[in-house]
Amino acid sequence: MANAEQIPVAKGPSLVIQAAMLLGMTVAALGIGWASGLYLKSSEVPAKGPAAEGGEHATAEPSTEQAAAFIVAELPSITTNLAAPVETWVRMDVSLLLDAPLPTETVEAIHQDLLTFMRTVKMHQVEGASGLLHLKADLLERASMRGDGHVKDVLIRTLLYE
Repeated sequence: MANAEQIPVAKGPSLVIQAAMLLGMTVAALGIGWASGLYLKSSEVPAKGPAAEGGEHATAEPSTEQAAAFIVAELPSITTNLAAPVETWVRMDVSLLLDAPLPTETVEAIHQDLLTFMRTVKMHQVEGASGLLHLKADLLERASMRGDGHVKDVLIRTLLYE
């Protein structure tokens, strides 16, 4: 049996080599970051500069075609209780973004359908940012089915839980 003094102990790399490796890796990371920044900057579309007259910024006004492309229809407030917990009430103000005018009966049918849908929603389904996005997607799907595809977006103006 050999003595512990006779077994050679393997030493790790010296402190100088470790510092040199750390410095080399840092320089490599900086170089890669700088190169990727240049690549992303070169593929970016240049922004429009200020207007030439008097150094004022040009105001971007939508053309009459773009302004007339969509119609905003405001629905009456939706106030109902949720499916679970039953004692939680919700009040929601919604507007519809339409590409063509809809008859009043169709807008009322969309309002009633959204009210009926909100009665089936559970609180855990609408918690957080992703829950709000899912709620908006569900409302848009229901409204576009009722509106024969003329509903392009559902704008939730107010959403209160009590």
